[in-house]
Amino acid sequence: MDTSSRLRPYVRRTVCGRPGIRRRSGALVLGLVFSAGCGGPLVGSDVLTAEVPLHLEEHLDAAVVDVADPPVRRPEPVEWSFDRAQPEWKTVDPVDPETDPPSMTRTEDALRIELTDANAYTQQDGRPGLRGSIYIDLPAWRREDWAYVAVRARATGSLRSLTLVFNLVDGSPEERDNLWFQPEFQAGGEYIYINADGSEHTYVLRADWGPDWAGAWTGGPWLQLGLEFGGERAADVSDAVPPSIEILSVSVIPKGAEYATASIGVRTEVRDRAYRRTLYTHLPARLDFPVVVPEGGRLDLGLGVLRDDVPVTFRVRVETRDGATSTLAEEIYADKERWGQRSIDLSHLAGETVTLTLEAEAPGVQAAGAGVIALWAAPTISGTSPSEKPNVIFYIIDGAAADHMSVYGYNRATTPNLERIAAEGALFERAYSNSSWSKPSTPSFMTSLQHSVLGGYWSDNDALPTDAVTMAQRMHRAGYQTAVFTSNPYAASMSSLDRGVDVLREAGVEPSSMSSRVLQEDFWRWRQVYPGQPYWVHFQTTDVHWPWHPGAPTAGIFVSPQRRAAYYQQEGRLGHRPDRGQRTADNLASLEIGRADFFDVARRLYDEVMAHQDYQLGQFVERLKATREWDNTLLIVAADHGTGQMNGVFDRDIDDRASALFNRRYRIPLIIVWPDHIAPGQRFSDPVSMIDMLPTILELAGLPPADPSQGQSLAPLLLGEQGWEPRPVIIDEFYIDDEDTGEMSGSLTMIDGRWRAMLRVRSSAAGPPPEGAPPRLQLYDMWDPLGGRVNDRYPELVEKYTGVLEDVWSAHEMLGDRFSRSGDSLLTSDQLRTLRALGYIR
Repeated sequence: MDTSSRLRPYVRRTVCGRPGIRRRSGALVLGLVFSAGCGGPLVGSDVLTAEVPLHLEEHLDAAVVDVADPPVRRPEPVEWSFDRAQPEWKTVDPVDPETDPPSMTRTEDALRIELTDANAYTQQDGRPGLRGSIYIDLPAWRREDWAYVAVRARATGSLRSLTLVFNLVDGSPEERDNLWFQPEFQAGGEYIYINADGSEHTYVLRADWGPDWAGAWTGGPWLQLGLEFGGERAADVSDAVPPSIEILSVSVIPKGAEYATASIGVRTEVRDRAYRRTLYTHLPARLDFPVVVPEGGRLDLGLGVLRDDVPVTFRVRVETRDGATSTLAEEIYADKERWGQRSIDLSHLAGETVTLTLEAEAPGVQAAGAGVIALWAAPTISGTSPSEKPNVIFYIIDGAAADHMSVYGYNRATTPNLERIAAEGALFERAYSNSSWSKPSTPSFMTSLQHSVLGGYWSDNDALPTDAVTMAQRMHRAGYQTAVFTSNPYAASMSSLDRGVDVLREAGVEPSSMSSRVLQEDFWRWRQVYPGQPYWVHFQTTDVHWPWHPGAPTAGIFVSPQRRAAYYQQEGRLGHRPDRGQRTADNLASLEIGRADFFDVARRLYDEVMAHQDYQLGQFVERLKATREWDNTLLIVAADHGTGQMNGVFDRDIDDRASALFNRRYRIPLIIVWPDHIAPGQRFSDPVSMIDMLPTILELAGLPPADPSQGQSLAPLLLGEQGWEPRPVIIDEFYIDDEDTGEMSGSLTMIDGRWRAMLRVRSSAAGPPPEGAPPRLQLYDMWDPLGGRVNDRYPELVEKYTGVLEDVWSAHEMLGDRFSRSGDSLLTSDQLRTLRALGYIR
């Protein structure tokens, strides 16, 4: 996010008679400087204190800033416009001899690609699909020099996806056998869903997503740029409109272009899988911050550059009130692939008012405005004084069903550690997620806004609306150090949940069932380099998320190695996840796989990975206690949703919307502990929602409430105070039918005591419901766990809840008008790989 527009008010600002933006000649110096300015350190109403961690990038309005202008001549994209002939673009011959290249023809203003039955292939789940690619040769570019590829196009029919691919395969079959399922190319990059409505859209994909390319090619020149198109194949292709796309232009945008509009700003930058909230400056640059140094003061920050051919000198200086100036650190840095994490001791200046100056220079670049950028990742001053505010650890176990936890009465000892942890605080017996999967649920509870209010689901790349403020942003603005550790990309940058985050670790863990150990190690490394308090941390582990591959020390406690091996073989024969509903049951029968045994082993594997997660969480809490961070830590253990894996586990077929299966999908754990603040041993039976988490955390931390917020704070309930009243829980999950109009279809579910009512909402774009579809309002009795709909028995309740939920939907529509999406997030290769490993995409 570029915040350059916020910086204009202090471009002409003067402190001690000096302009806020200073221009200097000579070399550019990057460093940290405490300078006395005009006869001493900068003083006045803008002097910064660090009672809580001081995020320097948030306080540029208190600084004197001297930075170079962006280059007058900005980096230009390379563009191919198809309103004229572009003979260099060619179709790709598939490696499968039974598959033809896609059809490619020229129209008046575009290059038309059409997929037909001749482009069919079999997808991983056995369903038919269509695929075709085009490419152009490049003059051996350095991929590190390029940022994005933008494709402007019109699509129709059943075209579904666009993938960026790199460098044609010219070697052995082994080179074609790679994770990305692009056998014609050495590497696959980002993909995005296509809007096949015939209108013009621009799709932006990242060109440089890091060093670990899949397949044989791990570096070297960029020789071919490829675009791969995917579509659905109808059962009878002759009766279907072939999917097609008309490409109007393709542009490759160079690095530095996104920095070319402002001298200074704040963005999220990624290096070596670590996303950092970063202050960037054009060189030469100098930033003076007036600061009162806290007891035990230290400055922690990461150094970064955009280019490896222009080394940048970083320097840290300090000038005290008596005019004494010293250089605390100086370093030449040129590694554009990694952050250089540094810590600078300020403790000898405790209590003094000084001027902290960040300077940067590139000795090899003489002229200002040359476009050289310095990156300062999460520059934070902190001290050792105890914080009055609690640390907050928001620990989300992705896909955890409360019904499979012994802390909730399950008959296997899956969560003995959580039982001990819950005894130290409060447990909610009927907590519910806001959705059945991560992409819609996590942004909802991070903003306390329902899914439809945030705009619904169009694609995996949906960005959070700009005006929706996340939990991390609110905590960061309050002085909290913020970090996210997740192995599910939906819980991070893919959903714009990197906003307000100092450090975000987002990458898949192999196997995903071991993620908690890896992410907790990341947390302790972060605490070592950013030891200030208070801090807010969001974990989202995938230990219990499919696929289940238990590891030590819990592997084998519920299922033998022989049964596990047989199950994995059967799962491979099925070709898709076991939580895909009745399709799995039908395929089990067709493959002569015993249904009862298959699902029994699935349950046991799920329980083993649950036990692994519980073991790691127990280890984590013990270490918090050993490091004396536990006593002032608010710990929330919850889940983004339950599991759909249990469909088919009963001896008889039941309605998959019955309460038993609904609970496994939506009923989640919720345990909240804060020593000496929340009384131990509490259990609450009223229904509560994950959307209540943001207001609860804000109130317990003594921070202003979120506005708007659709959840209610549980703090009065937890603290034994007045002000909390039970209310129905709303589950809201919607999908965009028409991106241009924003029309959505989906369902609203209300849990109201004994009753669960689900209202189907259809947009005009979705058309009328199919013949034989269930009634618009479906009513269930939560007291009957195996029962189906009870509409016929309680017509008066059907009428009541229809009216209530229609009013709820109207309210959501009105609130949703306050928010608009800023555009799609970009999918990186790591995100794509992780989502495939978790079974979300094929």
